[in-house]
Amino acid sequence: MYCAHVVGARPNFMKAAPVMRALAEKSGLRQILVHTGQHYDPNMSDVFFRELEIPQPDFNLAVGSGTHAAQTGQIMMRFEPVVEQARPDLVLVYGDVNSTIAAALVCSKLGIAVAHVEAGLRSFDRRMPEEINRLLTDQIADLLFTPSQDGDENLLREGIPAERVHFVGNVMIDTLVRLLPKATSALPAALPPRYALVTLHRPSNVDDPQMLQGILRVLGEISSETAVIFPIHPRTRQRIAQLGFQPGGNFHFWEPQSYLQFLALQQHATLVITDSGGIQEETTFLGVPCLTLRESTERPVTVTVGTNILVGRDLQRLQAEVCSLLRGQRKQGSVPPLWDGRAAQRIADIICARDDQRAVVGLE
Repeated sequence: MYCAHVVGARPNFMKAAPVMRALAEKSGLRQILVHTGQHYDPNMSDVFFRELEIPQPDFNLAVGSGTHAAQTGQIMMRFEPVVEQARPDLVLVYGDVNSTIAAALVCSKLGIAVAHVEAGLRSFDRRMPEEINRLLTDQIADLLFTPSQDGDENLLREGIPAERVHFVGNVMIDTLVRLLPKATSALPAALPPRYALVTLHRPSNVDDPQMLQGILRVLGEISSETAVIFPIHPRTRQRIAQLGFQPGGNFHFWEPQSYLQFLALQQHATLVITDSGGIQEETTFLGVPCLTLRESTERPVTVTVGTNILVGRDLQRLQAEVCSLLRGQRKQGSVPPLWDGRAAQRIADIICARDDQRAVVGLE
């Protein structure tokens, strides 16, 4: 059995790491890692390989940034000769970034099986590029590994055969469980006793100058009640600079954090304000209140079961929810089923069982 893993952006690294580790424990299985270079800044990529103990990529496509179409096209053009050279039996793609759909499309044209890790998630908002990536990748994939039961329901409703769908749990939580003890040593010195941790990068929030200005104004007001720590994504920093905004007082802009540093900041935060999908999941597992600046989420289990609250684009509601949390009025959440740190092991077992079954019927 020969597997290739395709990663391109920061969230992929946290998902691929435990799967690669679980598959490495299986005898007779070879693996390669392809990094598309979708995230290429050292603070967004290299440090994650070190902290997550991911081996250096066998191939780096060095695609870099660009429009969605240009980036997806470049990944396809550079990935195709890699696949033709390596000829893996199975290509694993992760999440919903452009690298995911690009690699899946290439494999579908070449007749190579695809496994989608974190399949079935739906926001039901097709204005989000990630939603299109999710929908199309799931139609192409031969194996679909879902992190929550709503994923299974979505896939079956869309006509995906039930035998392709496997509810395995959340591989991001595997990484969190394994590395949480190390995160304590990565905690920055002299943190305020309570703080709101902020992360924003989605175009609906940072590419709309009026919306971004409104968010920054509200965060400034929140900083009069509690410290605000905002590690800035490079794209977001550029947009804020264009507005000429400068934080002051108890409002702090930080450089992008490594995985361990950001995990430590989440664990000790009073609350988190985000538009990231993965952070909705991590805060749910950690039991930290999360306010999500989006109208919809592809991770509804974080709202129905976890600690997440969707505030949409309503900045008055954001401020009101923060005030409630600071007064101690917090939502009580719990950990969703199978978010137990063993999702990758389930994936590895299913992949190997599939390989054994194919060998028995003479397909290998």
